[in-house]
Amino acid sequence: MQNTLLTLDTPAAVVSLPRMQLNIERMQRQADALGVRFRPHVKTTKCAEVVAAQCAAGATGITVSTLKEADQFFGHGVTDILYAVGMAPHRLGHALDLRQRGCALQILTDSVEGAHAIVDYGHTHGHVFEVLIEIDTDGHRSGIKPGEPALLEVGRVLHEGGMQLAGVMTHAGSSYELNTPAAIAALAEQERAGSVLAAESLRAAGLPCAVVSVGSTPTALEVASLEGVTELRAGVYVFFDLVMHNVGVCSTDQIALSVLTTVIGHQADKGWAIVDAGWMAMSRDRGTAKQSHDYGYGQVCSLDGTPLEGYVLSGANQEHGILSLANGVDGDIVTRFPTGTRLRILPNHACATGAQFPAYEALAGDGTVQTWERFHGW
Repeated sequence: MQNTLLTLDTPAAVVSLPRMQLNIERMQRQADALGVRFRPHVKTTKCAEVVAAQCAAGATGITVSTLKEADQFFGHGVTDILYAVGMAPHRLGHALDLRQRGCALQILTDSVEGAHAIVDYGHTHGHVFEVLIEIDTDGHRSGIKPGEPALLEVGRVLHEGGMQLAGVMTHAGSSYELNTPAAIAALAEQERAGSVLAAESLRAAGLPCAVVSVGSTPTALEVASLEGVTELRAGVYVFFDLVMHNVGVCSTDQIALSVLTTVIGHQADKGWAIVDAGWMAMSRDRGTAKQSHDYGYGQVCSLDGTPLEGYVLSGANQEHGILSLANGVDGDIVTRFPTGTRLRILPNHACATGAQFPAYEALAGDGTVQTWERFHGW
């Protein structure tokens, strides 16, 4: 029997295929218009069917956050993979195994110490690793600032040590803290300019730098020019979420991931309906709490995905979610949501919510559902 939203067990992670496909096409058009290759970050979905749709739309290669993801997607025929997390020395053996099996794996470092570890391991095992240097263009997380002397030192260690210095990479993660097109566009230009400056500094020192890779979902969608950049990356755009909605790069009807849940009881005196999607389903991510609109643990929607304004998933225990009225809103939750009512909850952070489930329920436009496996672990 073909599953539908009425026959699935709950909670379940539901992906709207029409929304997902439109999101994929939107980002690919942006990359094409900017004249760069697009390398999607697949840590959001960790799903072979989603990546197949991204590649069919024109993506070239993928970005991963774990070597297990690299293993899984290589097993599904993807050979061009960027491991975009600083390379820990104990993982070099895993990276070498992937490369020796035919995976064109690129790795990343942002320190002289890390560069020496890669060079030493490469020499010991007679292998030339392809390495990018991570650049910090916004003070958000990892990387070397474009003007730091360490940039050239790392470049020289890799190049003179016989490794392939492939280029530079950055991620403007602080874009998640913004909420206007002008502010995001300004950060996108800062991201571009800093990466290009780093690349030009390496080249001026006689070091190779073929790849200039930038990207986050907000900056990718708002950037006006990528002059000097060769590659764009983004990940959460494929599903979007409430954090991205607050940032301003998507509407709620573009959010492709939701959690299907069932009303299992009430606390009438408190004005609560209890659902079977607690934090084990939604995750503990409260990323919207620091933004202009706090969605609690998620935006409550009807079964067809229409947001129900005034209702919020205000609390969550392990297997119980608390659906309540937003402040200043009147209504009778017990009457509106009888036991057995099925609802969908839009997540704060698609990556975190997706990670709670072993599979997605892929919802087609005709209402039928296919189950898609999701990779887990490290």
